[in-house]
Amino acid sequence: MQDLKNIVESLLFVADEPLGPERLKKILEPAEAGAIAEAVAALKADYESRQGGFYLAEVAGGYQFRTRPEYTAWIRRLVDPKPVRLSRAALETLAIIAYKQPVIRSDVEHIRGVDCGGVLRQLLERKLVRVLGRKEIAGRPLIYATTRKFLETFDLKDLKDLPTPKEIEEFGKAPLEMRGNIAIEPDEEAGAPEPSAEPIAEEPADGQPVEADSEAAAADAIEEAAAPKPIVPVDESSEKKLDFEEGTT
Repeated sequence: MQDLKNIVESLLFVADEPLGPERLKKILEPAEAGAIAEAVAALKADYESRQGGFYLAEVAGGYQFRTRPEYTAWIRRLVDPKPVRLSRAALETLAIIAYKQPVIRSDVEHIRGVDCGGVLRQLLERKLVRVLGRKEIAGRPLIYATTRKFLETFDLKDLKDLPTPKEIEEFGKAPLEMRGNIAIEPDEEAGAPEPSAEPIAEEPADGQPVEADSEAAAADAIEEAAAPKPIVPVDESSEKKLDFEEGTT
């Protein structure tokens, strides 16, 4: 295909979300996957060598043009995008899900030591967390994992790009709240769930079908997340703890 590199560049320029290899291959048929990959690699090299105001980033399993962080202050004089507003409790819960996924609610509450129903509902509504299905144990609890929007929000190529506690401590790698446009709000006690005007859509995992029906699973997720659940005291000597101090993940 002639001008493949320029065509890929134009597609990436107009896309409002990262474009992955499979999506590009489908759009650019009959171009070969190898030729598309070469075109993307050439574009990345071009923008890196140019060192201009934006670059081609790998994020959320795809490619997207992004402005360079050093020019953020100037960009905000023109546009000031609203940050994702999360409470400290929500950020802690999100971090546990990100590092422990796939995970069920009781596992999250075991680590945090408090009820997480209201916080899970907020994360579902913001589409940072999704429902994978149900775990085949007593009660068949819902299984939670992060979404592509989570990767986009925190500027992550994939889950392997998550900083480890050791990296944060030794190399000062930015924790989650510093990687995205995040505003930390004061924690509030979770109340009763408010009726939602729209059903929360469930995102499939890497194009694979999920076990639960989308609308039914989302509705069950909100109902289960909002339901009060007693916390069983845990023996601290046997509990695996994660340190989620302020400024770390």
